[in-house]
Amino acid sequence: MRLHRFIGDFNLSKPSSTKALAGDNEIISKDKELVNQLLKVLRLKTGEKVILCDGNANEAEAEIVLIRPTEVTFKIVKKYKNENEHDVHSKLYLSILKKENFELAVQKAVEIGVSEIIPILTERTIKTGLNINRLKKIIREASEQSGRGIMPNVSEPETFDNAIKEAKKNNDLNLFFDLGGKPLIDVKHQSLKIGIFIGPEGGWGEKERVIAEKEGFEICSFGKLVYRAETAAITAVYYVVNLL
Repeated sequence: MRLHRFIGDFNLSKPSSTKALAGDNEIISKDKELVNQLLKVLRLKTGEKVILCDGNANEAEAEIVLIRPTEVTFKIVKKYKNENEHDVHSKLYLSILKKENFELAVQKAVEIGVSEIIPILTERTIKTGLNINRLKKIIREASEQSGRGIMPNVSEPETFDNAIKEAKKNNDLNLFFDLGGKPLIDVKHQSLKIGIFIGPEGGWGEKERVIAEKEGFEICSFGKLVYRAETAAITAVYYVVNLL
């Protein structure tokens, strides 16, 4: 049976040992959200096992030894490294979309394996506000559900110009998706740090495409069909981390 997984502020960096002193292999959490989920949502009881992860690829199988309305105590059974992360470090530069569309794109990109998410403000961006705390919750839940060892970071919104500068400086390859670009399947590379730029519902402005070309970004597309922005983001991340 698959165990429930939780990513949180757990101290899992030190290896567990059969010679550990009493208490060394115990973790006490007073996280209200975690306690509520264990006690009232999942209705787990003492003796049941879960997987704990610290968000830095350190994981542990743990047994619930005490659970109360204010805290839960876990006994560490074994510790190990999560090895589910992809070799490619992918950064999704996603234009801010309507709330439910942006949240869907973020959720699925995390499940697929994206490393970072940078919301961007573009020429044709309509919605400009984001609830970063809500996005972080979505990211954590998607990371837990998909078995990831890290929790991807989401930044505060960046302007298009700043995102272009950051991507050029820190990525080995930047893919700028736009109708009329070369087929993605024709992009050849050996890069491990890849930026993925997805425009807003109305598409990129002409100046934005010119800037991306000038900075050496690969202008690419999925072919003849026109994807919605959230569909493009999900498809691009899957292709980059699994197939490119």
